Amino acid sequence: MRGEPSCPKCGGRVRAPGLFSDSWQCDVHGTVHPVQPVIPPSVDALNVVVHRTRVPLWMPWPLPVGWLFTGVACAGDDRTGGRATAVACTGPGPLGGMGELILVAEELGVGLGARYAGMDGPDPGPHMDVGKPPQAKVLAAGRPTPLWHVAGAPGDRAVFAGEALGMWLWAVVWPEQSGLLMYDELVLADLREAGAEVELVPCGALSPRLLQP
Repeated sequence: MRGEPSCPKCGGRVRAPGLFSDSWQCDVHGTVHPVQPVIPPSVDALNVVVHRTRVPLWMPWPLPVGWLFTGVACAGDDRTGGRATAVACTGPGPLGGMGELILVAEELGVGLGARYAGMDGPDPGPHMDVGKPPQAKVLAAGRPTPLWHVAGAPGDRAVFAGEALGMWLWAVVWPEQSGLLMYDELVLADLREAGAEVELVPCGALSPRLLQP
């Protein structure tokens, strides 16, 4: 899975543009923006995505105490630019043990956030009750950003979603009880705007969550 592009919605193999199609194709989902091979977490890996993406690259900044950057994924290609990004972080959970967080920014219909959330359908809208107060809030690029609980996800994780800078923002947290992290009003930075501060990001081992089908 790490060595070739994959479908953002199911993780399956995709066919490159060719004689009969000018877009990437999944046998199940048709035209997609391919997820590029995931490389081990490093400042260089972040810089590759920063220079490719057309959507935000969200990371808690500063990272919570003891947390590390543990990988980045990007959906899109060199022709269209990145249309979705996923940043993984790992560290001590608020109730003990280790927690994992994946933050996804994506355009409408890409489906990468739903894949990590373990849900059908590319977008969170149908699974959010925005008529009720948001369950969590973050500060994204300096702007207060409400996040709602996304219903229907597997019980091993907590899923929240909202809108930031005109894109979907997903927050997927393992285990489910580590979702308490989202009630602390995390400050999220768009790493496209971080400049030299990207060099200061502490890196850990690659999160297997980023590779899940």
